[in-house]
Amino acid sequence: MFEALADRLEGAWKKLRGQDKISQSNIQDALREVRRALLEADVNLQVVKDFVAEVETKAMGAEVTSGVRPDQQFIKVVYDELTQVMGETNVPLADAETSPTIVLMAGLQGTGKTTASAKLALHLRKIERSCMLVATDVYRPAAIDQLKTLGKQIDVPVFDMGSDANPVEIARQGVERAKAEGINTVIIDTAGRLQIDSDMMAELASIKQTVNPHETLLVVDAMTGQEAASLTRTFHEQVGITGAILTKMDGDSRGGAALSVRQISGQPIKFVGVGEKVEALQPFFPERMASRILGMGDVLTLVEKAQEEMDLADAEKMQKKILEAKFDFTDFLKQLRLMKNMGSLGGIVKLIPGMNKLSDDQLRQGETQLKRCEAMINSMTMEERKNPDLLASSPSRRKRIAKGSGYKEPDISKLVADFQKMRNLMQQMGKGNFPGMPGGMFGGMGGDQMAMGGGNRSAAPGWRGYPGGAGGGGKKKPKKDKKKKGFGTL
Repeated sequence: MFEALADRLEGAWKKLRGQDKISQSNIQDALREVRRALLEADVNLQVVKDFVAEVETKAMGAEVTSGVRPDQQFIKVVYDELTQVMGETNVPLADAETSPTIVLMAGLQGTGKTTASAKLALHLRKIERSCMLVATDVYRPAAIDQLKTLGKQIDVPVFDMGSDANPVEIARQGVERAKAEGINTVIIDTAGRLQIDSDMMAELASIKQTVNPHETLLVVDAMTGQEAASLTRTFHEQVGITGAILTKMDGDSRGGAALSVRQISGQPIKFVGVGEKVEALQPFFPERMASRILGMGDVLTLVEKAQEEMDLADAEKMQKKILEAKFDFTDFLKQLRLMKNMGSLGGIVKLIPGMNKLSDDQLRQGETQLKRCEAMINSMTMEERKNPDLLASSPSRRKRIAKGSGYKEPDISKLVADFQKMRNLMQQMGKGNFPGMPGGMFGGMGGDQMAMGGGNRSAAPGWRGYPGGAGGGGKKKPKKDKKKKGFGTL
């Protein structure tokens, strides 16, 4: 979503490269680029004006850090201001002292409200909170059936009373049922309309007054741009909401909603939908989103995705294998399947710092190459998977695998050679060395673009000026204890 904005902002950094320091004269061109970037991303005009004014004030008053270039220092200022605009910190979902916690879902029709309700229920289940979904949308055809289907898919009970019952009574009885069954959280899916009208607002107000929810979350389509912020403000003024869920954040829209909602509506974004699958919901962290916008990746989210899919004991075994250069094709296949469970290759790669410049074509080539690798490995015997050196010395084995997988013998030879190079590289990285990464395993995603430590670091905007980067000029945030779970094997 933010590729165009990131490219535009990079133009702002270029305006300051080669300068000795930030001054009133040289910062104006950079600020102009920032202003254009935000307006093109459909950020609210008043938010843009305030943002640019704050960046100018802070950039001119910023203390010059030894060894940090002006463009790097400017990035740090923009990063801090982006984080400020989007709300500074994550605002977690309420967890009432006496169960159940009641969450009322509101929004217009077509924003993905019913799916977002199921996504939220699955997210809460993952953190060991029991849930019940309540279907009160009696107007939209098949809305109740849709919620029941999603509930069955994620193994969450759905309370409904059919399409002839009163929505307020459905909500009341749903909460009573949850209390009786000792359920931790009730998520009430309400009806939407194509646009805001008095009937919808009156019904929402009645449900809210009856069940007294701890959270009233507005589900907003991120692709509506700055209109999303205005919508949030209107709902808050008329019904009273505690936060928003932005859906379709994986789309190709300009992303202005994420930068406008908090400032215009005064309400925090609590979650973002990043795909169609029911697992595709993430808590919203302003600092992580700012990092993605500036092309700095989002390592914490990447680690959390890995933690959800990998067991700590498996991670430790894999780490030991990597350090001893005993990582084999069975392990590699396991990692490929782990990555599939975490999402698309493109989605994962863009969380890695410095990898945001890979084109869609390069990512497609990478996906294709990984599928080729998997097909070839599936044609190997268990002995060959555990001992790749057998293949390096046996043309007959390679020919058999080629025939079984539908590829040619040179393709198998290349896979084995690339795998051995990768295994040695991983061993060196595990010991703290970061040489350039060979590109062969990933086809078009090769060479310098796959280098995690090699290549021209100074070419990346603000390498040393990134918060937490090598020489960083900003505040150092406390490290979270991730227990190395899964991250060392990705």
